[in-house]
Amino acid sequence: MTSQLPLAGVRITDFTWIGAGSYTTKILADAGAEVIKIESIDRVDSLRLAAPYKDGIKGVNRSGYFADRNSSKRSMTLNMKHPRALELVSRLIRQSDIIANNFTPGVMDRFGLGYEAVRAMKEDIIYLAMSMQGSTGPQRHYLGYGATMAAVTGIQHLTGLPGREPAGTGTNYPDHIPNPCHATFAVLAALRHRRRTGQGQRIDMAQTEPTVALLGPAVLEYTANGHVPQARGNRHPQAAPHGVYRCVGDDRWIAIAVMNDAQWRGLRDALGKPAWMGDAELDSTQGRLERADEIDEQLNQETGRYVVEALVDLLQQHGVPAGRVSTAADVIADPQLRHRGHWLSLDHPEMGPSLYNAQPFRNARSPAGQARPAPLLGQHTREICSTLLGLNDAEIARLTEEGALR
Repeated sequence: MTSQLPLAGVRITDFTWIGAGSYTTKILADAGAEVIKIESIDRVDSLRLAAPYKDGIKGVNRSGYFADRNSSKRSMTLNMKHPRALELVSRLIRQSDIIANNFTPGVMDRFGLGYEAVRAMKEDIIYLAMSMQGSTGPQRHYLGYGATMAAVTGIQHLTGLPGREPAGTGTNYPDHIPNPCHATFAVLAALRHRRRTGQGQRIDMAQTEPTVALLGPAVLEYTANGHVPQARGNRHPQAAPHGVYRCVGDDRWIAIAVMNDAQWRGLRDALGKPAWMGDAELDSTQGRLERADEIDEQLNQETGRYVVEALVDLLQQHGVPAGRVSTAADVIADPQLRHRGHWLSLDHPEMGPSLYNAQPFRNARSPAGQARPAPLLGQHTREICSTLLGLNDAEIARLTEEGALR
């Protein structure tokens, strides 16, 4: 039951869009919060226009990317340029606990929804603003997405092969991990603070800063030793072998990380004690690091004789950290994820049964999320106007005709 969820009874007026902001409020929605996503027909959330589309058919309600980031929410469409829109949002805010946005500083002020204005509507409101660079500083108005943040914070510099151009992570990593998780943590802390003191909170989060926090070892290497770390591919400075190795089949690979001498012995035993692995110099980490290139070349020959899944099982039985380099199809079919109930099939109003991620954790004292499909654009506008804003059918029709509701 929804009432059993940790954030049951918490309402969020949600102006976030695209990646990190939408994922933040999804986490809160899955934990039981009622999230009302404020959208615009004139300027649609660009994630609604992002592939992949269900059945390859484009449409604002058919993006799998948008759907997965906006499950368990309701959608209300407003024209914030219309003078009546602020009145409607004000009514909603007075009934909300949190208002969230990830716009560039100044956008919410132009809507009449800066922090002080919102606090005047609801004194104990929790106000989450998560722009790229925060609300102060010489770069506060800079625009950016996940890839931009990965670049300016140093992640791209450290990603890729030595001597090659920065490769990035293959996805907008800041949008998926550091930023939504830190923002969610800040909101939960603010809710606890309000429960204890009755005071609201302004949360000013620069999305670059949680991303910088991921670079702790690289920052320390520079501040302590004056050395600027460079990209090293799959190599590890204190472990060998540590990399990705070919297996039987087209583009099938295994990741192996030997972190100590015991795991090296396990690898050697699992592979049938090949002669080259019996060299005494390889029995120590330092010896293996000095001959890492040779080990990688030889190990590729050994792993190339195995089917990846069988080799993973074999190495794990011998205490060697190893995992298949999975494709999206592999991940969806993964037996461990299936056992955990990670994948949900939810019946979307337009796309039909669609695959969603469940919460990545299980609470022993509450169910695992609300598990409702993402909303259609404006799907709940009339419902919210009627049940929360107290508008009758005639008023809703008039505001729609005037262009305040879309």
